[in-house]
Amino acid sequence: RRAMALSTESKVPFKRIMAANRGEIATRIMRAGTELGLETVGIYSKEDRFTQHRYKADYAFMVGEGKSPVGAYLDIEGIVATAKANGVDAVHPGYGFLSEREDFARALEEAGIQFVGPTVKNLQDFGDKTSARALAIEVGVPVVPGTDGPVTTLEEARSFIEGGNDPVGYPVIIKAAMGGGGKGMRVVESADVLEENFNLATSEALAAFGDGSIFIERYVSEPRHIEIQILGDGTGNVVHLYDRDCSVQRRHQKVIECAP
Repeated sequence: RRAMALSTESKVPFKRIMAANRGEIATRIMRAGTELGLETVGIYSKEDRFTQHRYKADYAFMVGEGKSPVGAYLDIEGIVATAKANGVDAVHPGYGFLSEREDFARALEEAGIQFVGPTVKNLQDFGDKTSARALAIEVGVPVVPGTDGPVTTLEEARSFIEGGNDPVGYPVIIKAAMGGGGKGMRVVESADVLEENFNLATSEALAAFGDGSIFIERYVSEPRHIEIQILGDGTGNVVHLYDRDCSVQRRHQKVIECAP
């Protein structure tokens, strides 16, 4: 295994990394760790005890006992405790699950473990989509009409869409505040299906991200979905990776990304 590693004199500031994810995502993190000469740690739910990513790690531990198959990977307290008890220096969250959760990054920081990803402040600003929207407005980025913050009740949703002197009206889109990937997103075409879609969106967001918070925006039909990805090294060096067109989607999930 070590013959595959790049160099034991690597400048990587840690020696044992945990992939706080599952499946192919976790396997890729472990492969990268191996190439850097790191020891790798995997986690798995009871239902995943026979899956590939468990056996790709140097060490693997079951988490979330008694929780749902998804809930196991959202168990912040259990994952941090497992990392701390087993000498993990750094945790890579992959994407989805806890990757955008500020409270996960903070819990790791307090435990003296490096979160491989944005800073806690970055996640406060951008992990919560309502905070990111507020920041965009603050710096003058055009946005479609939407709620000022999270919406927690059906009454709040209906008031935003239908009430006031200048109601937004239908159609609208309900979005999970704490995640992406098409989870917790529902297009609402009319008032008679608002309650159903509100309940579906909040329950999907809670199951996928451990937080059922949602927000609402005016729905834009057939838009161009353009992203610019930004990378920073935590020391003030920041670059962008140009633009990518992610407009080809199915169920609000990207199918093809064209870059740059």
